[in-house]
Amino acid sequence: MLFDETGQHPPSKLKRRLIMAAVFIALGGTGLWWLLRFHTEKVTVFHFLSAVDHGDLQRAYQIWKPVPSYTYDRFLEDWGPNGYYGPVKSFNVKDTDHPKGCACVDVIVQVSPYQPFPEKDDFVKQAKTKEFKLRVEYNDQSIGFPLED
Repeated sequence: MLFDETGQHPPSKLKRRLIMAAVFIALGGTGLWWLLRFHTEKVTVFHFLSAVDHGDLQRAYQIWKPVPSYTYDRFLEDWGPNGYYGPVKSFNVKDTDHPKGCACVDVIVQVSPYQPFPEKDDFVKQAKTKEFKLRVEYNDQSIGFPLED
């Protein structure tokens, strides 16, 4: 009687493996989405800062897609070699922030007048590094400065 088969079978390992695989795929997909959710906006800022870094300010101005009141002369006052943010010789895209109620992303960047970008322990060069936000609109990838801060 001890070895009589009662018709009960152990739970299927295949079912358990399929459920585990589905959970891992869902978690992996969610994690990948989380890492890449603002990739396009970061690339836009990267292209902009690369153009400024290489001195191609006309191209940088085109990437910026300015409103009519932000003239090229005003752009040079901000981004030119003697501008407020210039000279830009290296940069670092640090982080992103999605403001509530905005179809945009704020990309936090650092710019430096030194090439290569200064190390964290180089306090003299780090003192010249500026950190700020650039706002990138979803619809046309135009760049601007956030109004609040």
